[in-house]
Amino acid sequence: MSSNPQTRRVLSGMRPTGPLHLGNYHGALRNWVDLQYQYQCYFFVADWHMLTTGYEDTGHLPEYVNAVLVDWLAAGLNPGVATLFVQSQVPEHAELFLLLSMMTPLGWLERVPSYKDQQAELKEKDLATYGFLGYPLLQSADILLYRADFVPVGEDQVAHVEITREIARRFNHLYGREPDFEQKAEAAVKSLGGRNSTLYRQLRRKYQEAGDAEALERARALVQSNNRITVADRERLLGYLLGSGVSILSEPQVLLTATPRVPGLDGRKMSKSYGNTIGMREDPDAVAQKLRTMQTDPARVRRTDPGDPDKCPVWDLHKIYSDEATQRWANEGCRSAGIGCLDCKKPVIEKVVEEVRVWRRRGQEFEDNPELLRSIVAEGAEKAREAARATLDDVRRAMRLRA
Repeated sequence: MSSNPQTRRVLSGMRPTGPLHLGNYHGALRNWVDLQYQYQCYFFVADWHMLTTGYEDTGHLPEYVNAVLVDWLAAGLNPGVATLFVQSQVPEHAELFLLLSMMTPLGWLERVPSYKDQQAELKEKDLATYGFLGYPLLQSADILLYRADFVPVGEDQVAHVEITREIARRFNHLYGREPDFEQKAEAAVKSLGGRNSTLYRQLRRKYQEAGDAEALERARALVQSNNRITVADRERLLGYLLGSGVSILSEPQVLLTATPRVPGLDGRKMSKSYGNTIGMREDPDAVAQKLRTMQTDPARVRRTDPGDPDKCPVWDLHKIYSDEATQRWANEGCRSAGIGCLDCKKPVIEKVVEEVRVWRRRGQEFEDNPELLRSIVAEGAEKAREAARATLDDVRRAMRLRA
């Protein structure tokens, strides 16, 4: 890892289930837009992941992939800064998935929390497939292929990153062993130079004896920033920090992201499966009408009945879209019955419609020029493949699949 944030990698992806909605934007995409200027970001449309649960009906897949890409660009993802690509256009994902499947215990996949959760949730689908069982491993391959330093997730997705770390650890243990590793690692330490060698040893001791995560981070940065050592010695030094083998696959860290609750029109979480969404590029008049009829606190039967904002989904939208003064006005007005529900909704409607209009205008450029979209995706795929090939070269070499 490098100490310079802009040389450290972030990777994330989205399944193409159709045009994105406000829940997708505020739950992940808004954060991506910020991250792209802080890190080296790779964002991909996970079309192969769609097949793990939707393999029977792929008719709309090309259309959905394009819709997601346009929504990303409309939201502000910048292809000049971030690498945007489609998973299936980078076949290295499939190769690493295959190679990792050879050494990943079945029990690891079966214990991923969402494996049984999704089987229960999607009872109408036949999910007794190898692809569905292996989807957490495909996610791990996605991450490890780019040697991502961070994966932005909510708390409910931490388990997916943890299994990725375990798989990287197991791979390094199985294939990172080499004859006379410790002697070669010690020689590499000396090649860092007097002061850096001493610092490396101090930081390594702090991590191995006390589990000091900050010391590990500093030691990795020290190694990565040294341009005088060979690639092989860099891998040895990174592996030496952790144990007694070469570090071939990097263990990613979780980048916990604050995810505001975005309510759907019926008060439940906004989700296509509930049919309660507001699309990012939906017609503004339709958006305004949906919000006018959005569910509020059921206790407010009459205009004169006081309400409780904490029981009203519109209040969750105020927390996303309104400034402090407007939130105070809405809160007090609701509790005192000083304002009606339509009055309360008006500032939210104005803000949401304004946001949707901006996204529609930006998105139209790519809708009108599909060649531009194809060009962006092709360039992104080539950049992604360059990084992916470098990882696979090391993986093949470690597994003795290439001389």
